[in-house]
Amino acid sequence: MSALALLDYASVLIFALTGALVASRAQLDIVGFAFIASLTAVGGGTLRDVMLARHPIFWMGDPAYILIAVSAAALIFFTAHLVESRYRWLLWLDAFALAVAVPAGVSAALLMGQPMVIVVLMGMTTGCMGGLMRDVVIGEVPLILRQGELYASAAFAGSLTAAILYQLGFEAIIMLGAGGAVTWALRAGSLAFGWSLPVYKSRPPRR
Repeated sequence: MSALALLDYASVLIFALTGALVASRAQLDIVGFAFIASLTAVGGGTLRDVMLARHPIFWMGDPAYILIAVSAAALIFFTAHLVESRYRWLLWLDAFALAVAVPAGVSAALLMGQPMVIVVLMGMTTGCMGGLMRDVVIGEVPLILRQGELYASAAFAGSLTAAILYQLGFEAIIMLGAGGAVTWALRAGSLAFGWSLPVYKSRPPRR
């Protein structure tokens, strides 16, 4: 199995768990769980593949991805009540999924010989868009847009790190591992220590 397939499998599983946890907070039925989990799991990778013109789209070429997402949804449907703080679990699982999905996007773009700007954007797209779709459909403020939080910026930093190491000739496992590690470190730091970017604050007009 290729490194890209392994990364896609891992990100699909973890993002599906976050989607199912969001569905549990919204008190959806089991079909709603499956839909939100699947949307979260494959949303970013689908957009990545469409923009890169990769055919077939990864989950259509291998339906096991959807089966994994639906299985994760069923697991959470029957066990979510056992988790004392579902929102905290959601945040940390989402951070882990982001750190896995970003290298998956980078790897997919590199395999297609894309320029570095596109490589970085595909890493961000794969990492961020599934969670964005999940939150928009449920009607919550997307994590990517939370005030000052390191989310898209963490994905950008991880993608850029991987792209730079690729340009410097590092092996794939080091390049992708470093990209994931940087993404995780920044996102985890934002959750654990409140790391954030400065936000715009309006000022009264000058007279």
